[in-house]
Amino acid sequence: MEYVWNDRKRTLFGLPLSFTKYMLSEDRLFIEQGFLNKREDEVRLYRIMDVSLSRSIWQRIFGVGTIHCCSADKTMKDFDIVSVKNSKEVKEQLSQLVEAQRDAKRVTNREYMDDDHDDADFDSID
Repeated sequence: MEYVWNDRKRTLFGLPLSFTKYMLSEDRLFIEQGFLNKREDEVRLYRIMDVSLSRSIWQRIFGVGTIHCCSADKTMKDFDIVSVKNSKEVKEQLSQLVEAQRDAKRVTNREYMDDDHDDADFDSID
């Protein structure tokens, strides 16, 4: 399989001294963890609903960041892509691929807002 991006979770001083790998293809994101006992999770990009980026002062100093993904996937739910290099560019690339997959699969995001309360419907007791 060909990946459009891959990296490792970075730890001390932004060095890739971790057994967590991230791989991004055109339609899926893979997270592989572990050394002796390995676990690989996968989420289809059209299931990702929201992507955000956070960078602490230490992460900014070492040029890394954490991407938070809100997912509709049953096994992954919400997850983080922790301490990766070029996090801003990776977040943008991920967002574009998510939108492309959602368009290709004709998936819409239905957000319900509960802000339209009509107070006239409630009687007040004086």
